[in-house]
Amino acid sequence: MLKLHHAPNSRAGRIVWLLEELGLEYDINKMAFNPKGLKSDQHRARHPLGRVPVLEDGDVTLYESGAIVEYIIARHSDGALKPAVDSPLFPLYLQWFHYCEGMIMPPVNTIVVQTILLPPERRDNEVLAQAQRLLSKALSPVNEALEGKEYLIGEFSAADIMLGHACFMGRRLGCVGDDMVHLNAYINRLEARPAFKTGIDM
Repeated sequence: MLKLHHAPNSRAGRIVWLLEELGLEYDINKMAFNPKGLKSDQHRARHPLGRVPVLEDGDVTLYESGAIVEYIIARHSDGALKPAVDSPLFPLYLQWFHYCEGMIMPPVNTIVVQTILLPPERRDNEVLAQAQRLLSKALSPVNEALEGKEYLIGEFSAADIMLGHACFMGRRLGCVGDDMVHLNAYINRLEARPAFKTGIDM
């Protein structure tokens, strides 16, 4: 059975969401999002940087969320949540799947560091403001692409799990303005999915 090492308010929520969407059985090791658990020798044996998610599947261990999503889709989804390689939707799927970590998550990470992880005396308001501007700018093409669509490629796919989760985090951080009408409606649709709720609440 698949085993997921998870901490709340992290990218591990994507993996729970995916597993729930696919109806797969899994065990979960819930860990506190603090150094005591994540930086322990036991967890560093799973992930050298002491981070989550980590997926174990028999003798396979993976610790990069995008790789975990691709692995589960390839080995456990029976073709679900990913268009076929010869589908006209496949290039668009790839673009939005990777847009997440390439364009959205870097400023998200900076904002989290500057508003949550660093003590107040070490925070830099200029760095924070720059990251907020960058995140809003990076979200703008997503808003435009969603006009007339329920999901990123039309149908719900793993690209929505990757990028949709990041958009949800962006709105939580206050970087999705009311003017991003299509993006706000999209995030609302994602939040209404039972599997998403499980992934976020886990």
